[in-house]
Amino acid sequence: MGSAKTSNRDRKARIEEMRRAEASRERRNRLLTIAASVVVVAGLVVGGVVLVQSQSDDDSTAADAKTTGSFVTGADGVKTWKGKLSQTHVTKTVKYPTEPPVGGDHDRAWMNCNGDVYTKALNNMNAVHSLEHGAVWVTYTDKAAKADVEALAAKVKATPYTLMSPDDKQADPIMLTAWGHQRTVTGADDPNVAKFLEKFVQGEQTPEKGAACTGGLSQ
Repeated sequence: MGSAKTSNRDRKARIEEMRRAEASRERRNRLLTIAASVVVVAGLVVGGVVLVQSQSDDDSTAADAKTTGSFVTGADGVKTWKGKLSQTHVTKTVKYPTEPPVGGDHDRAWMNCNGDVYTKALNNMNAVHSLEHGAVWVTYTDKAAKADVEALAAKVKATPYTLMSPDDKQADPIMLTAWGHQRTVTGADDPNVAKFLEKFVQGEQTPEKGAACTGGLSQ
């Protein structure tokens, strides 16, 4: 019991620390936005040229930076992607080898993932960007029990760097996804839900640890 209480306190402390860090990033981003607005007019012409060139570069690399590899399932039931997960921002639609995807090229904009629960399916390219920032993505099909969906939504809302949405294209009723990692769970009370969140929310797999989970897209 003592160990469990200590673990809960540590997790709560971690979540509070992440909330404070997120709030600090939001304040910093607001200041940067104000500063940028002062010079935006002067930079419109040059910025337009750079943007066109950048988009051209994105389109040209979309066909080159392919995700390659396959899943390897560990003893704990977590599937880990063994191979290349490219991270290029692209404008062309990306066809991912898994559903939901666990990484790869993606859109410039991320989905807000500060405990955000979405009721409609997401654009995978935006959600993958959230994974790159260290988010865990909870997805479910119409075969998932309503009680499980509601309980999982409550867990997500209480956990920074998570997001949740329906995905009827996936193979199992409830799945958890992080950058390069994925697993199926039986329901909201499956102990593997807490284990996955504990390990992969801003975990070691995160390509851009500390990047914001706010200021992106929302439904």
